[in-house]
Amino acid sequence: MEKEPAERHMIASWELKNDCAMPEDLKNFYLMTNGFHMVWSVKLDDQPVPLGCLMINSIGHLTQLTQSAVYTLPNSPTLEDLEDEEDEANEDQPEKPHFDSRSLIFELDSCNGNGKVCLVYRKTSPVAKESKIWFLDRALYWHFLTDSFTAYYRLLITHLGLPQWQYAFTNYGVSPQAKQWFNMYKPITCNTPVLTEETDYFINKLDPSKVFKNKTKASAPTKRGGTPNPPGSQKGSSSSSSTKSSSASGNPVRK
Repeated sequence: MEKEPAERHMIASWELKNDCAMPEDLKNFYLMTNGFHMVWSVKLDDQPVPLGCLMINSIGHLTQLTQSAVYTLPNSPTLEDLEDEEDEANEDQPEKPHFDSRSLIFELDSCNGNGKVCLVYRKTSPVAKESKIWFLDRALYWHFLTDSFTAYYRLLITHLGLPQWQYAFTNYGVSPQAKQWFNMYKPITCNTPVLTEETDYFINKLDPSKVFKNKTKASAPTKRGGTPNPPGSQKGSSSSSSTKSSSASGNPVRK
C-alpha cells in the first residue's frame, strides 16, 4: 500500500509530544513514506492465500505502548509487576526495556498478533535520544533485534515478512508451521544454526601425506634354518656321497 510522505511538522510534533528525538534513519524513512504496509500471497489450489506481511506503522500510529485494558481490572497484575529484576545488560545484549518510567516504548509493528516490534528509548535525559529495536513476544518477554531502524528494515526485507519471523531471534525459535514456510522461501536463514552445528560434515578429512606416500617394495621371504644352497652344490654333494658308498660296498683294492 503506497503512502504519501510525512510532513516535517508531523515529525516535530511527535518529538515534542513524546519528549524524545526520532532517529535520523527513521526520520528519513517517514519523509519518504508515512508508514509502510505490503502483503504478498501464495497460490494454493488456485486460490491466493495471504502469507507475508511487511509493516511499519505511520507516525500517527507510532504510539507509546501503555498498559492494556485487561490489566486495569481490579486486583489484576500490572506490567510493572511482571518486570524481571534479573533482566540486566550483558556482553551480548543491552539492558532490556522496562514498562515503567525508565523506558519509552513505541510500537512499530503489531506482527499480526504474534507480538510487537518496538522502538525503545532509555529515559536517561529529559529528551530521550538513544533508541534500539526490540521484539516483545506474546509472553511479554523482550528480545533484542537491532541497534538501528535501518538494520531492522533490512531484516524485515530479508525475511520477506514471513509469519513469526521475529521469533527466529528468540531462544525458542519459530513454530513448526512457520518453519515450513521458512524452509520453502528462506531455507538458508532457517537452517543456519543447523549448518553451523554440522560444520564437521563438510570438512575434507583427506590426508594427502597418506594418499601420496610411496609404497615400499616387499622383500623376498627367506627360509628358516640358514641360507639355501645353490642348485649346483646340491648335485655335487649327491655325486660324492654315491661314490663313497660304492667304494665302501665293493671288493677291497689290492696293494
